[in-house]
Amino acid sequence: MAVTTRTDAPFSLSAFLISDGPAGFLLSWVAGFVDTSAFIILFGIFTAHVTGNIALAGSSFVSSDTETTITRLLMLPTFMVAVALTSLLARYARARNWSVFAVLLTAEAIALGVFLFIGITLSPALLLDVQEEYILPIGMAGVVAMAIQNALMKESKGVFKSYIPTTVMTGNTTQLTIDLVQYVSAKLAKPSDSMPDPAAEAQEALERLGRFFPVIAGFALGGFGAAYFILVSETWWSLIFPLIVISTLAIAAFVEHNRKSSVAFSQDSH
Repeated sequence: MAVTTRTDAPFSLSAFLISDGPAGFLLSWVAGFVDTSAFIILFGIFTAHVTGNIALAGSSFVSSDTETTITRLLMLPTFMVAVALTSLLARYARARNWSVFAVLLTAEAIALGVFLFIGITLSPALLLDVQEEYILPIGMAGVVAMAIQNALMKESKGVFKSYIPTTVMTGNTTQLTIDLVQYVSAKLAKPSDSMPDPAAEAQEALERLGRFFPVIAGFALGGFGAAYFILVSETWWSLIFPLIVISTLAIAAFVEHNRKSSVAFSQDSH
């Protein structure tokens, strides 16, 4: 009688959370939530889609609003400095054989905590009372958090199948549309010189759709969630939700890294 050996690994919540689909969805949800929150609370400051501040700065400049123009323009160098520091941190973590993904998620969690703390401390009623002098430091704190997430997607090699931005959806929406066209075209096509294997073309497009759609959906849901909670609470405390999500991902990444290290050590010792 043949004996069947079960090779399926037991379910691991930490491994699931930091796998391609769930991690991409959660990170984009955080970006959508933070970006929408900051845009509403800070009266038109982007923290994730940071280049959008350049267009808004032009609008402020035309309106002769010098202070707002400078505030919005300063978001770009703040973003660049934060990305540079995050990249250096990733290199240091990699040299120490630490989990780059876990370290950068921890850095983002700290930055989100600082963003929340500064907002609550400086201007808890900013939604109801425009205080221009507070918008700059609060906005910069939010930009730093999202800059870390932007760099994280590039630096965490091996976590995701391929690079997919989780903070700006323009390129993702473009790719999603192209893949939809490819999928439908391949399904309707017959083998030809231009498309020798329509089934393979359709499968390739479907695989990319499965990676891009959750990211776009996550960002949209995060944006809607932020708008709802801000209108209900009218406080900075709604930003506790993305902080919890990023902290959970960081813990999961550390747990999974330690688990894999233990397995590798056990195999080496035998």
